[in-house]
Amino acid sequence: MAKQDYYQTLGVSRDASPAELKKAYKKLAMKHHPDRNQGDKASESKFKELSEAYEVLSDTNKRQTYDQFGHDGLDSRFGGAGGGYSAGGSFNDIFGDVFGDIFGGGGRSQTRRGSDLEYQIELSLEDAISGKKVKMKIPSTINCVDCDGTGAKDGTAFTTCSHCNGTGQVRMSQGFFSVQQTCPKCNGTGKMIEIPCATCSGVGRIKKTKNLSVSIPSGVDNGDSIRLTGEGEAGGPGAPPGDLYVSVRVKPHEIFERQENHLLCEIPVNFTTATLGDKVIVPTLDGKVELKIPRGTQSGKQFRIKNKGVKSLRSNFTGDLYCRVHVETPINITKEQEELLRQLDNSFRTSKSTHIPKENRWVDKIKEFFE
Repeated sequence: MAKQDYYQTLGVSRDASPAELKKAYKKLAMKHHPDRNQGDKASESKFKELSEAYEVLSDTNKRQTYDQFGHDGLDSRFGGAGGGYSAGGSFNDIFGDVFGDIFGGGGRSQTRRGSDLEYQIELSLEDAISGKKVKMKIPSTINCVDCDGTGAKDGTAFTTCSHCNGTGQVRMSQGFFSVQQTCPKCNGTGKMIEIPCATCSGVGRIKKTKNLSVSIPSGVDNGDSIRLTGEGEAGGPGAPPGDLYVSVRVKPHEIFERQENHLLCEIPVNFTTATLGDKVIVPTLDGKVELKIPRGTQSGKQFRIKNKGVKSLRSNFTGDLYCRVHVETPINITKEQEELLRQLDNSFRTSKSTHIPKENRWVDKIKEFFE
């Protein structure tokens, strides 16, 4: 029976790039792998065809020969290399990359970068806006100094791993297929600890509280994080440590509320000030300013004071301060004050003027509603 064209087997064009070949092979090989289709002879046969096609087309010399002479050229030139597939050489590397998850990991060392840490600090609004240096104590793990993180006494007390003979790699077989894997006994190092380090008991890491000083930049806000590279957990032998992320939480302020780069505050004024107008003192983060309250100011009126907000952390833009007026109703008034207010109220209601336009419109609407 004539063999199917290798390009058709993989479902690619004849000018497919190496990356396209690899992608197509991965997709089909995962679909037809025997481990996922146990007892399915058709899938097993298809998997062999895919592996044979990819082995030839992923090799530059074999592919060139195949393109010129087809299957016969491979049989004559490579001594039957086209009639089956091999589990060795560069093909093993690609297979380990494709099916590492099936066999429990590829042919790479299991030494990993250290874990990242997160630490939360609480700042006042003033400190968040102006910036501050914060001292912290961080419980963490570091590489053992006595063994340089190797876990072996003096960093040198090793023997060759008997499981992989010092190569760090072992060949594992499953069914008809074999793949090179990281040695599970030495984790790919090729070495075993002969005499454990007494300081860290062979672990290579020890617990330690770090004393750090962190510069908090001006303008930080809730949820912002500062990354300290290399200040996280120690990594495995030869691997870098993780990072430390300092997360900022800004405490609520008694006067100001922050919205991005703007500040908001509420200014209580009495009835007389809102009616007659006046000047009031408004606090800002860098001193006091005078704000003019016009005559007839209503409760909820908002005034803007430019450039009295927060300077942006990421630019030179400075926000504004927004002051919202709250007209306060007098309480605990004296009899004399009550009498004066009643006289004033009576004056408003009998003069038929526009002193209280909203109330007058409201009364008119009620009358229209019932009429």
